[in-house]
Amino acid sequence: MNFFCFHRDRVGSGVLRDELREEHWSYMDRFAGQLIARGPTFNADGAVTGSVHVVRTTNAAEARAFAFEEPYYQAGVFRDVLLRRWENLLGRTMWQFPNPREDAHRYLVLGLGGQRVGHASDQTSVIACGPLLSDDGGRSLGAAALVQIQDPRVASAVLFGGDGTEAEVHRWDFGGRPSDG
Repeated sequence: MNFFCFHRDRVGSGVLRDELREEHWSYMDRFAGQLIARGPTFNADGAVTGSVHVVRTTNAAEARAFAFEEPYYQAGVFRDVLLRRWENLLGRTMWQFPNPREDAHRYLVLGLGGQRVGHASDQTSVIACGPLLSDDGGRSLGAAALVQIQDPRVASAVLFGGDGTEAEVHRWDFGGRPSDG
């Protein structure tokens, strides 16, 4: 099963994040074969605001261990963690995305109000997408998508429906060690 994990940074934790970067990467190296997507989110000024990890695990307890044993979390870099079971509608990893461009803008689009993925078939701009589910997979709790689109307003259109709440749009980029390709 797959789990979507979004760690949001605590205000002022950038220096601590920098100090622990190698420890974080070493931790993530242990899960390299299980990762579907990973990468930081940013504010308008380009400062890191969080981390996204989509990981395959055997059960919810393993996913919780992955999220809460993470070195940044253990050291207090993160203020909160969103962890939800996730269905991989495109069946691929971010490394299998067929259209990565160096000059592209990428976004995390997160809907927590009943939103659904609307344009999952758009293989040129949707990197990964799927519904956020309860641990048992029985209830839809929203949706998450990673997209490569120039305009953040267009990015939010990847999700539709819901209970009237707006989708969150966060600037995001591919993560990992610089040598990860």
